Amino acid sequence: MKKPVGLLLTIAIIAISFAAIFVKWSEAPATILSMYRMYLACILLLPIVWIKRKQFFNLSNKDWLLLAIAGSFLGLHFALWFGSLKLTTVASSTIILSLQPIVALLGAFFFYKERMNMLLLWPIGISMIGVVMVGWGDFGHGSLSAMIGNLLSFLSVIAVVAYLLVGQSKVKEISHWIYSFSVFLFAGIALTIYNLLASVPMSGYEMREWGIFILLAIVPTIAHVIFNFLLNYVNTTTISMSILGEPVGATILAVLLLGERVIPLQIFGGVIVLLGVSLFLHQQHNLERMKLKTKVEKKEIIA
Repeated sequence: MKKPVGLLLTIAIIAISFAAIFVKWSEAPATILSMYRMYLACILLLPIVWIKRKQFFNLSNKDWLLLAIAGSFLGLHFALWFGSLKLTTVASSTIILSLQPIVALLGAFFFYKERMNMLLLWPIGISMIGVVMVGWGDFGHGSLSAMIGNLLSFLSVIAVVAYLLVGQSKVKEISHWIYSFSVFLFAGIALTIYNLLASVPMSGYEMREWGIFILLAIVPTIAHVIFNFLLNYVNTTTISMSILGEPVGATILAVLLLGERVIPLQIFGGVIVLLGVSLFLHQQHNLERMKLKTKVEKKEIIA
């Protein structure tokens, strides 16, 4: 039976694009939105985690420490990104967020000493030009808060890459569901500690806000579940390329549902960012295929 990959990818992109809209609809602080999203996502994962609960006993103290650190970075990512959406447009924030694959490569180069091919530098340069254009569009309109929002979005990318770099070894050793539940829980705890120290009110929110908290936990999570399912049928590059549809989908939704306006310079800059990241992912995929081909040829020669 042929799997409806295209349809599922479309549903996932639409679902994940709504995350920014939900944040814009909410009047709650960014750290409260992030905290309740993490806790509610944990509740949604409980049935599957309960089935796989024996895996918790296989985790060492070092494993728990890594999960706690990874979860803290994840919580920081959501707090920064949600904070960004409070200050800048959905278009600017999500476009900058799409730089994640590039920042991840740079992080792996600096912290894990992974080699970087020079062919990957020119698409990175293209993306950076696009980011400058998006940011300049806000600067040109004299919006300091929007510029700060763009900076927070970029910092959120660094935070999520740190989360991935810390946890990349653990996710391969345990169930994805156990890993997700653990880092979500630690992210929620880290955000709770921050909210308590910063005296951010954690109760007293209207039912409308709780409805947004629930939607934020469910809808984007559906997208990630679909992406994980599709990894059984398509490669990681296909998933990565499809996620680039989020800035486009989120921007369209922001125009339709929020009445946001995007100037031509930012649209052009956004297209350049997506072009650069697309070229980067395509180039990276080609390099990985070449490495695999070389390994196979070497094995054949030895045999």
